[in-house]
Amino acid sequence: MQSPYDPALRAEIRHWKQEGQLVPATSKAPEQWSPADKLAAVIQAAGLSGADLGAYCRERGLFPKQLARWRQVAEDANNQSGPSMNDQKELQRQNQELIRQNRRLERELQKKEKALAEAATLLMLTKKRDLLWPPSEET
Repeated sequence: MQSPYDPALRAEIRHWKQEGQLVPATSKAPEQWSPADKLAAVIQAAGLSGADLGAYCRERGLFPKQLARWRQVAEDANNQSGPSMNDQKELQRQNQELIRQNRRLERELQKKEKALAEAATLLMLTKKRDLLWPPSEET
């Protein structure tokens, strides 16, 4: 098998392009091809099977498993469906509930921060008072 970097293979790829055949427009290793080049290879190999597929793969430095994986990726990309209307409404309802919960928690946190600041102030004032007027030991 020829290396994808082999000058003879590059000449062959140029020849295929001149004939109008679909071939990757790069001399990179197959796993480094762009998605468009991978799709082009999948399309070109779609009607091939057996020995023809093997010859096609050898000419381009591919493995049939690579083509099968790329084909599956392309099919999966086209089969993705979005959430249904009921799912979208449920997600919106959950989102609104989370927003309300977040606001409630933020208000609660602000109240606790104020209480903590007040307690710290009282503690500081108590310490200053004790420094200015020490407690008597008449007990």
